[in-house]
Amino acid sequence: MAGIFKAYDIRGIYPKDLNEDIAEKLGHAFVAFLGAKKVVIGRDMRPHSKPLFDALAKGMTEQGADVVDLGMCSTPMSYHANGKLGAAGSIIITASHNPAEWNGFKLCRKNAIPISGATGIKDLERMVAEEDWPAADRVGKVEKYDIAPEYGEFLAKHVEFSGKPKIVVDYANAMGSFEIAGIEKFFDIVPLYKELDGTFPNHEANPLKTDTLDALRAKVKEVGAAFGAGFDGDADRCGFVDDEGEIIPMDLFTALIAQDILSKGPATILYDLRSSRVVRETIEANGGKAVMSRVGHAFIKAQMRENDAVFAGELSGHYYFKENFTTECQGLALIMLANLMDKTGRKVSDLVRPLRKYHASGEINSKVADVAAVLDELRAKYADGNLFELDGVSVEHDDWWFNVRASNTEPLLRLIVEADTQEKMEAKRDELLALIRKER
Repeated sequence: MAGIFKAYDIRGIYPKDLNEDIAEKLGHAFVAFLGAKKVVIGRDMRPHSKPLFDALAKGMTEQGADVVDLGMCSTPMSYHANGKLGAAGSIIITASHNPAEWNGFKLCRKNAIPISGATGIKDLERMVAEEDWPAADRVGKVEKYDIAPEYGEFLAKHVEFSGKPKIVVDYANAMGSFEIAGIEKFFDIVPLYKELDGTFPNHEANPLKTDTLDALRAKVKEVGAAFGAGFDGDADRCGFVDDEGEIIPMDLFTALIAQDILSKGPATILYDLRSSRVVRETIEANGGKAVMSRVGHAFIKAQMRENDAVFAGELSGHYYFKENFTTECQGLALIMLANLMDKTGRKVSDLVRPLRKYHASGEINSKVADVAAVLDELRAKYADGNLFELDGVSVEHDDWWFNVRASNTEPLLRLIVEADTQEKMEAKRDELLALIRKER
């Protein structure tokens, strides 16, 4: 059981690290922790997700809660069901983009508020280890519920474009086919890897690894599609490519969606602090209020609620919408790109081109022995800039900026640099990496 209770979810290799015994105990602990009477459970297509569901539901019902069985669904669908059905909490059984032998649990309270390491996962780890839960005075029941029709109607309400744009969708043999089932009729879809297969026979279901988008990029150019979308394993992330087959950086995609949202009037939009400066500039130019957020879905969702934000985008391809109980919704992301094309009458490549004005390094990891010492040196060396510590150390100058933050789980520092020119970015990147990686 060691190591599976992580900062944002519970995840491990099945059955070595995570198995039915742990799932059943988690069911007891989850219900006791929340005082839950009704819990929603969904699952992905991995062959071990169903036996894990059976064990999890057994623990929950024995602890006195009724279980709403969503069957197979995307992670955004499970969040929607949590809020829509008034559940005390929800669990989606998935290991997202991890390889076939992995599985896991993403946990929420009522209204799809995430449970993270700091807000309950560590408590659940202790309860599971100690089998610490009270005796229940009733046994709950399991009832199946199909959230797909309601979710499809929810997505369809946001369709404003006319015609049926041709798009390529890479489902990655995973849950993307469930995420957009209710809106496929609005598009002329050229599918890739739609068959459910938890062994991921074609490629890893992780659009952050750009090589996983190669087939999508080629197919978009081959068929002359308006754009392409590539889902991750549980469809809470998506990578997009334009009509020329070029990858749209995920922060720039945030700026695109902001334009569609803000065409309806002013609103607050959050952007992950690793995002290009053009994201803030675009939000403000379109009449919105831009608020920088720290990294991590639990933090972003909390900050969205605090700021009454309608949308947030993260560099990892998570896009969050107030309408879906302040959680991810990749179906909405796909719709809003099509809306923007229709409103402007422009190709996606033409919409993205003016956003590609700065030069970014991408996130670069470095193993370090003493994280605190490195951060201290960065604070001292770059004290002449606008230094702030929302998440790690960030410093802004007129023509460049950087962020360095520590990993939650490893002795790593993650660097991202952006500058007005490629030459400036490369010089500052190398300068920072030399400081980060020098022997101490």
